[in-house]
Amino acid sequence: MDVDGVLSLFGFDHVAPPPGFPVLIDGTPHWMSSHAGGLLARLSRTFECVWCTGWEERAEEHLPRLLGLPGGWEHLSFRARPEDRAHWKLAAIEERVGTHQPVAWVDDAHDDACREWAAARPGPTLLVETQPASGLTAEHVEQLEAWAASAVGGERGERTQ
Repeated sequence: MDVDGVLSLFGFDHVAPPPGFPVLIDGTPHWMSSHAGGLLARLSRTFECVWCTGWEERAEEHLPRLLGLPGGWEHLSFRARPEDRAHWKLAAIEERVGTHQPVAWVDDAHDDACREWAAARPGPTLLVETQPASGLTAEHVEQLEAWAASAVGGERGERTQ
């Protein structure tokens, strides 16, 4: 789960902002979606949720308190590798889930490298792209739940990444 453009919204009309609230995280202002906490709690019943954001450990330090989540989510760590030509998050995602484990990745900035990676993975893979001005929506959650139920056995109570 990415943060900026998914839970922390931007690019919206400031005269009529989306439902949310302002917060200051390490000196940076953010507009947090007021729907995000409930949607993430719902997803965590089906998925093993992991923070996939440049916030790294700061996501777990701040977001459970701000969004009313219980906490305890892992986070991916990113390190620049000169040989990486793909999206900067892909190496860390692959390191975490391997090639066969099902994975759903929610982000506002999937590029062609992400789509090529997802299409080539042997394991079930879903990319869910949000719009930064509205972020994660109930429709995204419904898409994720339906995918888990049909693609990876979510109806049997199994959890996926």
